[in-house]
Amino acid sequence: MSHEGIRIVPEDVARKATGQQEELSREAIDPERVRVHQSEGTGVEIVWKDGHASHWTFAWLRAACPCATCVEQREADGREPGQPKPEPKTALPIFKPAARPNKVHAVGRYAISFDWNDGHTSGIYSWHYLRSVCNCDACRPGTDPAGAATPSES
Repeated sequence: MSHEGIRIVPEDVARKATGQQEELSREAIDPERVRVHQSEGTGVEIVWKDGHASHWTFAWLRAACPCATCVEQREADGREPGQPKPEPKTALPIFKPAARPNKVHAVGRYAISFDWNDGHTSGIYSWHYLRSVCNCDACRPGTDPAGAATPSES
């Protein structure tokens, strides 16, 4: 068995590469309530046991797919999780349906997965991953927990 292409790095280096600077507590990555608004098409809401609430649209989640193929493609394009692929320039705009899951699956007690309407099914969104990519005002880089811009951003 070959290990070519596998790079082993220390945990702090891996955490920095994924944008996660601090270790999350067990309560921070354990959902108290998960709501998937599949019928409405509005996205996913999670209230975590530490009291924090997160919300993602389906379009954002599809663009943040954590599967190896999507991560490689995002890295090659220089995109962040949740940032959509640039649309190709065509003479006429082509209709593309909004990202929505056809099915939603619990993955054990640690994750959720979606069968997307574009045929993609391989992403497993762990609770840890979802909390680490929370895009609320309090979690977004450059803001303090109260939501105000940090001095370097002002």
